[in-house]
Amino acid sequence: MLHQMGLYGEYFNAIKEGKKKVEVRLNDEKRRKIRVGDTIEFIKLPEQNDTLQVQVTDLRTYDTFQAMFEDIPFEEFDCKGWTIKAMIDGTYEIYTPKQEKEWGTLAITIKY
Repeated sequence: MLHQMGLYGEYFNAIKEGKKKVEVRLNDEKRRKIRVGDTIEFIKLPEQNDTLQVQVTDLRTYDTFQAMFEDIPFEEFDCKGWTIKAMIDGTYEIYTPKQEKEWGTLAITIKY
């Protein structure tokens, strides 16, 4: 199955360069349809002038982003050297704590 998602340029490029191996999302209704073996087509934001397709190799759910970041090495997110606070603060620029509490979180391991 093919899923489409927007992804900002720096993260898009990190996947393309093979540095980012785990994508962070809310475990919302759209993401609950993803299965291992599916394909995700990322659309580069904000320009929407480039796409890339990856294969889903693993899915892990967590109650919180903090639990996710404590479990998965930062290198997998292309965030080596970051602090856990910086990881969480950065994620809260995209998702709210209320959304996190409502849906939980999903770590999508991908292969480009």
